[in-house]
Amino acid sequence: MERFFLYDDVEDSKTRFVSFTGRKLRYDLAIVQSSRFFGKVLVLDMQMGNFAIMGPDDVEEEGYIEHVYKRTEEEAEDLREYLRELLN
Repeated sequence: MERFFLYDDVEDSKTRFVSFTGRKLRYDLAIVQSSRFFGKVLVLDMQMGNFAIMGPDDVEEEGYIEHVYKRTEEEAEDLREYLRELLN
């Protein structure tokens, strides 16, 4: 089978590992900065295995964090507060 690549790039990126406790849960995140994301960052929730490319506008979108990271509204608020600080 012949493979057709759309791209196969290698790029230096910066990764930050953060672990913090919220009101109910512990959060273990990997935050990847790359020019590939056009000013946004890749936020990986290492406990739940979910990720999203996010910017400040995404953090404020109603229900977005709850949906992407499969968290309750209360659990998502802890994450939202941290991401607001990180992305602003």
